[in-house]
Amino acid sequence: MQGKARKIVQAILYEAIAVACVAPALELAFAAGMAQSTVLSVLMSGIAMSWNMAYNWAFERWEARQHKRERTFARRMLHALGFEGGLVLILLPLVAYWLGVSLWAALLTNLALFVFFFVYAFVFQWGFDKVFDVPLSAQQAKC
Repeated sequence: MQGKARKIVQAILYEAIAVACVAPALELAFAAGMAQSTVLSVLMSGIAMSWNMAYNWAFERWEARQHKRERTFARRMLHALGFEGGLVLILLPLVAYWLGVSLWAALLTNLALFVFFFVYAFVFQWGFDKVFDVPLSAQQAKC
């Protein structure tokens, strides 16, 4: 699977699993109620899906211009770190507002989510590539 279809399936699967994990965790951590935690998780998911599409587009453009075009461990780490690091910054004001906490508490919450999602993004992307193959940008050029 390649192109737009790959990106759409990837984003939807990634976020659906994420919401199923994050909503209960937020409810437990903040006693905000499952409904409020689920709505926050869905909002964060929508933002993350938009960021996912933009980030992966930029990453694959960069990747396609590299001399070595295979997805090494280091490249997968760079991908996960860039995606999750950017998302932490994007979500900071939403988490602070929604949970009624300080920016510091929101940052700590986002950093905790970062730790989870850093591992999750790496494992998910590896598994997704195993099931659907790597995108053309990561395949060796044919001579």
